[in-house]
Amino acid sequence: MFTGEWPAAPAVGHTLWMSTPGMTPRAGQQLLTLQYPMSLGVFDDYAGAQRAVDHLSDKDFPVENCMIVGTELKQVERVTGRLTWGRILLGGALSGVWLGAFVGLIFSLFGTSESVLSILASTMLFGLLFGVAWAAAGYAVTRGRRDFTSVTQVVATKYEVLVEHRFAERARELLAQIDGGPSLTG
Repeated sequence: MFTGEWPAAPAVGHTLWMSTPGMTPRAGQQLLTLQYPMSLGVFDDYAGAQRAVDHLSDKDFPVENCMIVGTELKQVERVTGRLTWGRILLGGALSGVWLGAFVGLIFSLFGTSESVLSILASTMLFGLLFGVAWAAAGYAVTRGRRDFTSVTQVVATKYEVLVEHRFAERARELLAQIDGGPSLTG
């Protein structure tokens, strides 16, 4: 329920949107901001940043005043295979058959029990033909400029732990207790 108060306006460039698995955010909590964030350190990996915040939590630090921010983003593309006309047509055929089966099942709800198999067979055949034609047309348009499949992901190369300014000094004192301090970079 909205209480009538929005979080304080963040400094320019410090507005973050984030979700927490397993939790339903209430109105006003979706916008994660710190009024005057200060950096506690930049870590080479997420695990290091997470260890730092976990250490603060273990020392009863108010960790709700902390944020872990992934920085220095890069896009990674992993090539997973080569595209050929055979793979394109096979993929189109399979997709078309599945779509045809789905449409056929929906149509069969309105038909007689004797016509279910004929409805399924005809919609799967039409789906196969449509899938092959659509896949072939799509691949032909590329004219061989992208003859491979891949998956892409945006990843952070550094992770910065930020804390509200009024808690920064205490947080730094607590982090200094971790075997001479956390492994920071930059």
